[in-house]
Amino acid sequence: MGSDKQVAAGLLDTLKMESVRTILTHTYPYPHQHSRHAVVAVFVGCLFFISFDNMYTFIQGLDNNIKWWSMYVCLFGFFYFFSSPFIGKTIKPSYSNFSKWYIAWILVAAVYHLPSFQSMGVDLRMNLSLFLTIYISSIVFLLVFHLTFIGLWYFGLVARVAGRRPEILTILQNCAVISIACCVFYSHCGNKAILRERPLERRNSSWFSFFKKEERNTWLAKFVRMNEFKNQVCLSWFAPVGSASDYPLLSKWVIYGELACSGPCAESSDEISPIYSLWATFMGLYIANYVVERSTGWALTHPLSVNEYEKLKKKQLKPDFLDMVPWYSGTSADLFKTVFDLLVSVTVFLGRFDMRMMQASMKSAQDGSQEGDPLFDHFSEKDEFWFDFMADTGDGWNSSYAIARLLAQPSIQLKSGDLPPYLPRGDLLLIGGDLAYPNPSAFSYERRFFCPFEYALQPPTWYKDDHIAVKKPELPAEVSDLKQYVGPQCFLIPGNHDWFDGLHTFMRYICHKSWLGGWLMPQKRSYFALQLPRGWWIFGLDLALHGDIDVYQFKFFSELITTKVGCNDSVIIMTHEPNWLLDWYWNESSGKNIGHLIRDHLNGRCKLRLAGDLHHYMRHSYVPSDKPVYVQHLLVNGCGGAFLHPTHVFANFRKFYGTQYELKAAYPTCEDSSRIALGNILKFRKKNWQFDFIGGIIYFVLAFSMFPQCDLNHILREDSFSCRVRSFFIAVWDAFLYLLGHSYVSLVGVIVLLIVAVSFVPSKMSRKRRAIIGLLHVSAHLSAALILMLLLELGVEMCIRHKLLATSGYHTLYQWYRQVESEHFPDPTGLRARLEQWTFGLYPACIKYLMSAFDIPEVMAVTRSNICNKGMQSLSRGGAAIYYASIFLYFWVFTTPVVSLVFGSYLYICINWLHIHFDEAFSSLRIANYKAFTRFHINCHGDLEVFTLAVDKVPKEWKLDPQWDEETRQPQELSHRRMHPSKWRATVAHHDPLATVRVVDRFVIRCTENSYLQSNGPVHSG
Repeated sequence: MGSDKQVAAGLLDTLKMESVRTILTHTYPYPHQHSRHAVVAVFVGCLFFISFDNMYTFIQGLDNNIKWWSMYVCLFGFFYFFSSPFIGKTIKPSYSNFSKWYIAWILVAAVYHLPSFQSMGVDLRMNLSLFLTIYISSIVFLLVFHLTFIGLWYFGLVARVAGRRPEILTILQNCAVISIACCVFYSHCGNKAILRERPLERRNSSWFSFFKKEERNTWLAKFVRMNEFKNQVCLSWFAPVGSASDYPLLSKWVIYGELACSGPCAESSDEISPIYSLWATFMGLYIANYVVERSTGWALTHPLSVNEYEKLKKKQLKPDFLDMVPWYSGTSADLFKTVFDLLVSVTVFLGRFDMRMMQASMKSAQDGSQEGDPLFDHFSEKDEFWFDFMADTGDGWNSSYAIARLLAQPSIQLKSGDLPPYLPRGDLLLIGGDLAYPNPSAFSYERRFFCPFEYALQPPTWYKDDHIAVKKPELPAEVSDLKQYVGPQCFLIPGNHDWFDGLHTFMRYICHKSWLGGWLMPQKRSYFALQLPRGWWIFGLDLALHGDIDVYQFKFFSELITTKVGCNDSVIIMTHEPNWLLDWYWNESSGKNIGHLIRDHLNGRCKLRLAGDLHHYMRHSYVPSDKPVYVQHLLVNGCGGAFLHPTHVFANFRKFYGTQYELKAAYPTCEDSSRIALGNILKFRKKNWQFDFIGGIIYFVLAFSMFPQCDLNHILREDSFSCRVRSFFIAVWDAFLYLLGHSYVSLVGVIVLLIVAVSFVPSKMSRKRRAIIGLLHVSAHLSAALILMLLLELGVEMCIRHKLLATSGYHTLYQWYRQVESEHFPDPTGLRARLEQWTFGLYPACIKYLMSAFDIPEVMAVTRSNICNKGMQSLSRGGAAIYYASIFLYFWVFTTPVVSLVFGSYLYICINWLHIHFDEAFSSLRIANYKAFTRFHINCHGDLEVFTLAVDKVPKEWKLDPQWDEETRQPQELSHRRMHPSKWRATVAHHDPLATVRVVDRFVIRCTENSYLQSNGPVHSG
């Protein structure tokens, strides 16, 4: 027997197991690193063994039946499209990892029943059953080990660092990898203990012979015979470690190998199973590393290797930016909270409680006057003045930081020859609402709004995040008055999203804090008036959820116009919503108080209206005529960081306050906007994979009453493909008629979905059109659900007819495994019987029911056969629940790509053909590109120069800016004095916003002698 252990000495004998094991462990390993390296080793092993199989036999075994190939194409196609959003990505919500394991589970459970794999000589049943058995055993073994180790720590027998509990996911992952390794070995090497009666010359052959010229032909012959090479690997590398007699203490606790004899074996096996040896090796490595790390404190003294440390350092030098808000997420608590806050705001606050009223009341109680507080005139004495405007930020960090980085720069260099060489940073930053998405929570304000601006322009060193400003403005120590402060300042108005909680978060973070990054925030209310140089004014209005100002704002601004705004002054009105576009789109009339203020009080002095809310850039300028002009220019710029909105939907706007307007600029262009909408068909599910939760349940409810379809033989009996297709769609129609006439759950689902679909159509459409659009939408979903239902039922029916499913009850896999186990895994000591006795039957029962739970197709097919033979009444409630749960597991995978395709196509048709759903169709795309802000310049002549700067493509990768890091700075120095104020820059230099920014619109508003209701001259644009 000793000589048998020395067979196959050669090349592989020189590969010592110690050197191989070092591959599986890191220099300073942590338990979570074990599985990563083991996965690599197992994957390489799989490729090695599979590549050396006889490919001729593999190919010759393919089944040429078109039905099975069609089933393979459908099965793998649906599974690919389901998993495509997660390929090559790590999505932080655990849904991504769950989907990968879920796909692996039900795909393998389906594939191993199909005939082609069996005809190829690949029987997955043994691999599956062996995997599940080893997996359960490994989990139990490691749990017992960890409980024992924690007990030793509790009694003080090991170091205190051992008290750190291991992650359950780490244990499960290691057990899975160990089980896969054992299954791969068994598939290609078996459980052979000793290969008897092998030729002596082959046993003693040298693997170094291929280095000798005289034996090169022999080596080539061996290379051609791949199976012999594989057997050599199995014998030399994974040979049995010895007999049980060599280890008396383990003789009753090991698994024995199978004897390989030319005929019947006269003796029982005494060799330890190589599978058991492999399993014990992996478990020993895990336990040894864990004990050394936790008991000696090695994990504290050697926390990371050099490579891991460098990776961690690079990761720390990259910002952890948040992604765009998933508006179609069916699992997002933030979105449900947003809906709840909106309902509360509309039903409780709207018309009953108004924070603007409380602001006015508090001011009156403090000093008996409302005037003066929202008015700021400290900019009015400057000769020239630069200021910026942006809106709708606080969504994705990449887009929000890109704009914040541009705003923070001391100047922006322009490359175009007909433009100024550079544009200096604005002394004033205006933000037009919707500061954070999806709701105004503390998390969204701090992480999505404040953090990007703090990275772009750091706040003073003495500033604390939790500080509450009691008396504003809180100026630096060397500045006594707001007029003396030369740094950038910021004024903000709230948007509709900021009002979802009744303006509570806005008041807390804006009106009671002093700094937005390096921008000083002097304002105390949600609305304000700014007196600028050369007779320019800015009115920042708070529209709340009404779309209009309240009486207190109206009184303040009307009195301000009467007492302080000069006859030849020019006013810029900033609101969140562009009511000129929205009123035209919805065919409504809003903002009556604003209209009264502009027409009857300003009397033509309103030169420009600024707004956000729509996440694009559009400028409309008046068409000269004899009629009075109340507003010269209408400008929308909501490109501050939120998802993109279309422009082509609003291209036909022409009239406001009785004045004709024409579109002067749009970003993106109307043509680009229409083309971008095509992404709803191609990318809806990739961008909105969390919509699976909703879409899968909807389709399952629509098809619930259709399961099972017991009479499908007429489709399979057809001879030609065209006849089968015709019979298939006849069956779809019959299923639809059954739904209308006999079903309950599915019919209720269709009615509810129809009501929701009709309500989902925008109210701008007539009731008749809404009903037609909703009906067509539901019909597309219902047709897709019924077709997928029949495809699933046809697949199960084909497998049942060919005796691939429903052959021997619910425990087919377990029964087959017990039979094979008794043949190939000898148990002379009765170990299995002892385990069953000591666990009171739980050990085999757990494996039995785990195999049944894994084999979902078998459970589905057996239950389906029982229903078709005995009727639905033969099932208990528990049996019915198990049946529909097994259907849902596969039907969900089939439906989620299809429901996204149908819904995305609906959005594309609506936005490009009907010009409806502009919000829904573009929020689904979550586009971070096409971001812009507007920079204004009041020159020495009193003219207002307007530049809109845009970035077409927002970087996705950022790194620490070395110029920021190396720049010397004083401890109390304010960040706006730095040459490089922003911390992060794009990883690729030519992708940085500073390198890609360009001017997409430029025009000039002239200062006029008399602006009362004049038709004014032509618009001066550049």
